[in-house]
Amino acid sequence: MALEIPDRFRLDRLPERQPRFADKADYEKTQKALQERMARIQFSYFWQGLRAVIVFEGWDAAGKGGAIRRMTAELDPRGFHVWPISAPTADEQGRHYLWRFWQRLPTPGSVAIFDRSWYGRVLVERVEGLAKREDWTRAYDEINAFEKMLTDDGIRVIKLFLSISPEEQGKRLRERLEKPWKRWKLTPDDLRARARWDEYVAAAQEMFVRTSTPAAPWTLIPANSKWCARIDILRTVADALAEGVPIDPPPLDPAFARLAEEALGDKG
Repeated sequence: MALEIPDRFRLDRLPERQPRFADKADYEKTQKALQERMARIQFSYFWQGLRAVIVFEGWDAAGKGGAIRRMTAELDPRGFHVWPISAPTADEQGRHYLWRFWQRLPTPGSVAIFDRSWYGRVLVERVEGLAKREDWTRAYDEINAFEKMLTDDGIRVIKLFLSISPEEQGKRLRERLEKPWKRWKLTPDDLRARARWDEYVAAAQEMFVRTSTPAAPWTLIPANSKWCARIDILRTVADALAEGVPIDPPPLDPAFARLAEEALGDKG
């Protein structure tokens, strides 16, 4: 029986987003305000010892790297780590596929950002035949269990999928080919994956259905417009991180205040 895909997980039914900013300055002002909010949230996570995992998945050239750069632009680099995920090393291949992600989980007060993730098992490894059918079908339950362990342990898990049209992807890949300083970002794997577009869409939609849970839901981001996608991502992440978390700075401890006055002397 074919798996039923709800409309909210149908990539061909994502709303087309048009830039809703008066001009570039308006876009940058909106982005700056959200970046400053992210910085305040990061401080709150630090002083409360909270942890978060942010997962970026999506099509090649959908803008994951650019979104991550803008999301972290105002953050203290000591409080987050970006993990670019590619093919496992020889050492990692000899272990369970989730092992390498356990090694990259955030410490208290920090955020781990994954540029691609454990979902490679049910996306590229499935479509490209790098995992047996019994392995990738079993992976849905394994991933759900893994994420439940994280959320039960207090880690906030945010999962984003950036989607662009085949036409927009073709335009961006050609731009990478034609601009020397972007050419390094285009690989033969990108072109092979593009040739199997429909298979990847089917795999992604099944992934959403089987792994979007109340504690770790998927958020699909229409990304044909880079400006809209970046703002949507910043707002989505900030809202998810801040939900139920006190964001106001902690009160000054009276004992520490007295110590500081003794050490610093009178003002001025």
